[in-house]
Amino acid sequence: MAGRLVIPIVTAMLMLTGCESQIHVPTKICAGQESVDEALAALQAQSQNAVPLKAHGNSRLQFYVEGKKKPKKENLDVIKLRVNPPAEVYLQGDKSILSKVVVLGSNEQEFWLSVRPKEISTHIWGKWAEQDSSGGLVINPRTLLEALGIGQIDAEQNWSLSNEGAYDILTKQEDGVTTKKIHVWCCDYRARKIELFDSEGQPVALAELDRYREVSEGFSVPALMRVTTFGREETEKPITITINLTSIEPHEEWIDRLFERPSRLPPTMRVYRLVNGKLIEQLP
Repeated sequence: MAGRLVIPIVTAMLMLTGCESQIHVPTKICAGQESVDEALAALQAQSQNAVPLKAHGNSRLQFYVEGKKKPKKENLDVIKLRVNPPAEVYLQGDKSILSKVVVLGSNEQEFWLSVRPKEISTHIWGKWAEQDSSGGLVINPRTLLEALGIGQIDAEQNWSLSNEGAYDILTKQEDGVTTKKIHVWCCDYRARKIELFDSEGQPVALAELDRYREVSEGFSVPALMRVTTFGREETEKPITITINLTSIEPHEEWIDRLFERPSRLPPTMRVYRLVNGKLIEQLP
């Protein structure tokens, strides 16, 4: 029962949250890339220009509580984001200056999430090497890196290219099943939408990206991200999350241990280790 309560809330938190901002849909149409190789190369060029950054903003989470018809909305007044490419991420969401609600982090070996409200006080962590391609965290720090244009795109995988109006659409397949679609606005060749699918080709998440800001020459990130996660059961309702970054700038001086998983946790916090999509309860 604890696992069933934790999973939908944790999934939402891992996707991040945000304020009620509107995603702009581009209408201008420009010529797209002529081949898959050219399209992938254009996206890879942006990620190769990525630099360490820090950002601040605010956020909103909208989710459904069992037995309630209307969604619940939870505001996080302060978002602190630190990114050190290619794999290090730290995100902190606060209700106020003194209330740390969410902490999300990752490095090359591990990822972790702490949710602090006493009703759902939970810490989940795992090793990247223990997650398979179809299970585990659909919403995770690597998804955030990808949304920010930092995630690496493996050109050796099975990609195809199509065009719909203003967008080039890159589609990845694994074992004949579509697992990802990246919708890129042809005029600036930045991702405006990322769709994720499970191993059976069913949609599990949708990320919409807007308001790109230049951090350094050749590298821009979206200041507005809205994500919807879809439940795998018919009774599970979607969770919508938005993060609005109000300041973004390059930054290279990090606090020691910022990108390390915390070794000490409150004794009242429930602790789980995630292995291939399964939560294994542990002692704090």
